[in-house]
Amino acid sequence: MRKNPPRWDLTSIFSCFDGADYQQALVEYAEGMNDLDKRLADEAARKADFGQWLADYLVASNRIGALEESLNAYAYSSYSTDTTNTDYLNNLSKLEEMALQSNAQALVFQGILTEYTQELSTFYTSFPQFSQYQYVLEQVIADGKHRMSGEEEKLAADLCRTGGAAWSRLHEQVISNLTDTATGKTFNEIRNEAYSPDPAVRKKAWETEISLLQSVEIPIAAALNNLKGATVTLNRRRGWNEAIDRALSSANMGKKTLAALIGAIEDSLPFWREYLQLKGRLLQAAGETESGKSDSGSTSETDSQGCAFYDLFAPLPKVLGEASVSAENSVKMEGWTFDEARSYITEKFYGFSKDMGDFAANAFAHNWIDAEVRKGKVGGAYCIDFPSKGVSRVLSNFTGSFSDVTTLAHELGHAYHHHCIAGLDYELTHYPMTLAETASIFAENIIMKDVIARCQGFDKLQLLELHLQDSCQVLVDILSRFYFEQSVFQQREKGELSAADFCRLMAQAQEKSYGNGLSAERHEYMWAVKTHYYSPDLDFYNFPYAFGLLFALGLHAQYQQQGADFAQVYQKLLRDTGSYSCEEVCRRAGFDIESKEFWAAGIKSFLPELEELKAYEKAVAGGRS
Repeated sequence: MRKNPPRWDLTSIFSCFDGADYQQALVEYAEGMNDLDKRLADEAARKADFGQWLADYLVASNRIGALEESLNAYAYSSYSTDTTNTDYLNNLSKLEEMALQSNAQALVFQGILTEYTQELSTFYTSFPQFSQYQYVLEQVIADGKHRMSGEEEKLAADLCRTGGAAWSRLHEQVISNLTDTATGKTFNEIRNEAYSPDPAVRKKAWETEISLLQSVEIPIAAALNNLKGATVTLNRRRGWNEAIDRALSSANMGKKTLAALIGAIEDSLPFWREYLQLKGRLLQAAGETESGKSDSGSTSETDSQGCAFYDLFAPLPKVLGEASVSAENSVKMEGWTFDEARSYITEKFYGFSKDMGDFAANAFAHNWIDAEVRKGKVGGAYCIDFPSKGVSRVLSNFTGSFSDVTTLAHELGHAYHHHCIAGLDYELTHYPMTLAETASIFAENIIMKDVIARCQGFDKLQLLELHLQDSCQVLVDILSRFYFEQSVFQQREKGELSAADFCRLMAQAQEKSYGNGLSAERHEYMWAVKTHYYSPDLDFYNFPYAFGLLFALGLHAQYQQQGADFAQVYQKLLRDTGSYSCEEVCRRAGFDIESKEFWAAGIKSFLPELEELKAYEKAVAGGRS
């Protein structure tokens, strides 16, 4: 047990890059890929008995695929906690080079499946143990319609190492090593000050953040311009009409579902703008905002209509001098130790199910989490899986805020998802981001719903506002990012884009989504912050988060109706996420996600929370009259 945030332990996965276990795994990986090459080249075996050939190939491919992902996860996990370590970077590059062989194998296998499509129905009958592969193999065939020739795909993958992947790493390295020379604070430390209760600290951090981003805008803009340019070129060659089509295919999701989701969020924008305006007024009433003040210190009528960008994450100010509630009915918003977070999350996960509680206890006990903030470590948080070992690791930057606690629960939700699919064939474990985010947000909701239910007074108001704050980000800010990326692809089709272009497009996207919910003080450089924009294979990463939030709300409502019995239903749902489309997985859980009404129902659950904050504002006004 420790008070300070820990660093994770990777030695149970591999001892080190020079260790005999890691080196042996590399040998097994290389030999396994060579074996797959031989199987793919054995046309005589396929013609003699395609079903037996396919069954044998899938068994071999599952083993090597799990090992490949685990090796890559180990390399990236090491690199992401020390981005300037050249040994870590070299190992990552080495694995990327080795992966070219498996990328080529995927293309050959895709061609073989397409050639033998008519025999697949017989295969499922003769080998019933592979019947659950039907959707997976159909997706492989469908994706084959959007492939260049084998040689072109090999070349594209090879060039990605010195192109897309290199641009992505440049962005990571530039951002993770940005430091404010005046204070010595890292970029991530500065961004964390957006949660400070001190308005001057928040505004100064916002100004410093933008200044630092401006200082490196040329290389970052070059990275984003070239990444999106490469995607535009490759999508055209692969026959995708739009970048969003490729993203939807990766998400196992249809356009009808996306239209319903985006439409419901757009319909809810007046609600979220009302919330943001209310928050801005409460901050001003408390004198806890630098927004909306003239040089003389008086409040400006224009700016008072919205919340400043640097106040989006401000804690709710306590304007009325009410008495504190009892300790059992309160929660602290700052000052959490890591051990306190550990105990709290484990307890609440046990409240949902013994399996989930045991999982969390094991993750903490075996040091799966790297939570310490330090220079050279990437920002944000993520969960990464090691399928050949059946375990995960979680990276976060824990500073002691309650938001850090919910983030930790969120990432452990991802890890629990992997726990639920551990033991399945590797090919059945590739769930899309939409359903991945459902698992993480469901875990986060376990924490939020519990603590809101047991809190009273101002503590409850703080948590309600925090829940609205987080959900506003997942719906409204995510919508702005969706608009931004949509416009970037449209403009990149026409020519090169500069930092000024990206700022202009981001400003337009924020206006379209946030509207008058924000004051004039916004953040045109958000394109430079979000790492997902810089992943060559992760276009339109944004909508899965909104999907996950609203679907998780639906699942949580079902949990409240069914009680403890729902835990097994939830485990089964997570276990199916790699075997069916999003629509089918949700249909099995009793939801029609192609309907805008479904998504709107989830958003309506926020209405009572805003009403409580409006009542608080009225009380504030009454107390000051």
